[in-house]
Amino acid sequence: MGRICVEGLGKAYKQYHHRWARLAEWVLPFGGPRHQLKWVMKDVSFSLEPGEAVGIIGINGAGKSTLLKMITGTTQPTTGRVEITGRVAALLELGMGFHPEFTGRQNVFMAGQLLGMGVDEIAELMPEIEAFAEIGDYIDQPVRVYSSGMQMRLAFSVATAKRPDVLIVDEALSVGDAYFQHKSFDRIRNYSRAGTTLLIVSHDKHAIQSICNRAILLDGGRLVKEGMPEEVMDYYNARLAERENANLNLQQHVLEDGKVQTVSGTGEATVTSVALLNERGDPQEIYDVGVPVSLQVKVKARAAIPRLVLGYMIKDRLGQAVYGTNTDLTSQPINDVRGGEEITYRIDFPLNLGPGTYSIATALQGTDTHLVNNYEWRDLALVFTVANLSKQEFVGCAWIQPRIGIDRPAGLVTEVEREDAVPAGK
Repeated sequence: MGRICVEGLGKAYKQYHHRWARLAEWVLPFGGPRHQLKWVMKDVSFSLEPGEAVGIIGINGAGKSTLLKMITGTTQPTTGRVEITGRVAALLELGMGFHPEFTGRQNVFMAGQLLGMGVDEIAELMPEIEAFAEIGDYIDQPVRVYSSGMQMRLAFSVATAKRPDVLIVDEALSVGDAYFQHKSFDRIRNYSRAGTTLLIVSHDKHAIQSICNRAILLDGGRLVKEGMPEEVMDYYNARLAERENANLNLQQHVLEDGKVQTVSGTGEATVTSVALLNERGDPQEIYDVGVPVSLQVKVKARAAIPRLVLGYMIKDRLGQAVYGTNTDLTSQPINDVRGGEEITYRIDFPLNLGPGTYSIATALQGTDTHLVNNYEWRDLALVFTVANLSKQEFVGCAWIQPRIGIDRPAGLVTEVEREDAVPAGK
């Protein structure tokens, strides 16, 4: 089984004041260093146990790719150490290890041997690799004529042709088309369920939250947050807003159920209460699929606000967005809000959700995004449960009531029609 252990990992590059300083340092080694160290990563430590799936997130330049390169050994760390057990398959930079003048088939044999497979084993797996990559006759064409998407298809197919103990994936999948991305993530999920240890870097928060059971946030080459994917994603989302709002406050609280609530904003306006009400106007904890409900949000302005927009988002149990909108999109912003004013919003909609537990996040802002004039963003403002008490059995996170029509040749009847034709008492 695969395991990854990272301890005190750091990476620094030498910076010289001018081009002759490097030569002088080589020629006169006893004259002392003539460079300064530029640290791009410092003191990063974490571990992955066998079968665990961990996602790494952060803005561009946070050090995500550098970290993966040190873990896979393509870049040597300046400080710290990395220990990996088991067979490792890594998909880092697009086309890494492919020779542009060789055909796809030839590159498969080279890449497969770099992954530790024998020639006979690669030959045995070649039909499956070709079938999964779906690049057709291009498999026997030079890689230099491939598009970036075709390179990614072939590279992923080779790296995952045989289930590895450890699978490390960088942003390479982002260049693929939607169909192949779905296909690739299905394979990743299946390998993870089968016990493969997964380390993945992605800007796709839905992928991280659906695949991973833990997430790590990097910022400025340091590990700033580690925990459940939803908790880390909420914190990351708040930090993005914090970069745009210098006076923004960011807090996290542990709720009674153990989940971590993230609240961020300037505090110029705040949500004082949130309730999901039934048709009688009463709050409940469990609702039937498809019943009409009202989301009641009470807001208090603590300062004069030129423009106030309320947004809300329904999330599933993994923290993935199910539906969200705001009063800017519905053309209902409120202008010239007075300090101390209290406002009540009432949002009516049918609860067309599948059975499960959901949460509601609220946002008070000045525009259509919380990244500008973020007065308050509140995750896990309300948690509620949906149960199927009266509808036909179905699967999924949405209730979309169907009307199914069936046309058959004359003389043939459906099972329902046959049952209807049986005389009573028979």
